[in-house]
Amino acid sequence: MNKLVFKVEDNGVGVKISNYLKYEKSMSTRLIRKLSRRGNILVNDMPIKMDYVLKLDDRIEVILEAEENQDILPEDIPVDVVYEDTDLLIVNKPPFMVVHPTKGHPNGTLSNAVMNYLKNTNQSSIVRLVNRLDRDTSGLVIIAKSQFAHQQMANKMDRDEVEKYYIAVVEGCIEGRGTIDLPIGRPSMDSIKREVLESGQRAVTHYEVLKSSEDMSLVLIRLETGKTHQIRVHFSHIGHPLVGDTLYGKESSLINRQALHAYKLRFKSIRQENIIEVVADIPNDIKSLINNIEK
Repeated sequence: MNKLVFKVEDNGVGVKISNYLKYEKSMSTRLIRKLSRRGNILVNDMPIKMDYVLKLDDRIEVILEAEENQDILPEDIPVDVVYEDTDLLIVNKPPFMVVHPTKGHPNGTLSNAVMNYLKNTNQSSIVRLVNRLDRDTSGLVIIAKSQFAHQQMANKMDRDEVEKYYIAVVEGCIEGRGTIDLPIGRPSMDSIKREVLESGQRAVTHYEVLKSSEDMSLVLIRLETGKTHQIRVHFSHIGHPLVGDTLYGKESSLINRQALHAYKLRFKSIRQENIIEVVADIPNDIKSLINNIEK
């Protein structure tokens, strides 16, 4: 059973349980109310009301599991699981796969594959995406197994407590390392493309060149922010669009998508506070590009 268990210490004595869960355990008011209505919050093995005042050594049990439905059909599509625990599932998405069903892509998505994996492993959770990748971008996608886990990871993302690293191959020669701190926005509401705009939202991209030639450079990137198309927009703006990026650059005979891979994630786990670090193998099409970079 997926649950949280806390023992009340001095800092919780005399505090209403609703305030304790909200301020000490960072649970949202909405989630607390939802779990309370279901009788999923217990103190000393008994369901209680949210105005209950905590005593020293009270044992709080928060049951996170619940029957949930989602309009995503399970499909027998292989899933490359890189990491899994009680709260999270992290998978390596292949290129050319849409993350979530849309009108244009109602099936065959990563979410359909994950739903099938959860069903086959007897897990009752729905697909809660913590991050998303473009169709043609490969790499790590985080799925939360409960509303609590999704909220906790969203908070970590907002506070830049999840280190997100990407591998990219860009056009032209770049050397050394640097930071691109330029705001990104839409030039118009119906525009698919994003641009560097003064009126846009702050976007920060850190990079280190690992290998370069006159034609291409291999770059390790860490995102400080996570705006739509951020890496693609920033490198195009400085004159080094991603190889194969037809939206922000040009077609390539060497690869039939943008050369971008969500390579590594590093963050503290939700419960134990230990460091989780996961790496997704670089796909073959990007490996071939890297081999074409002259030393």
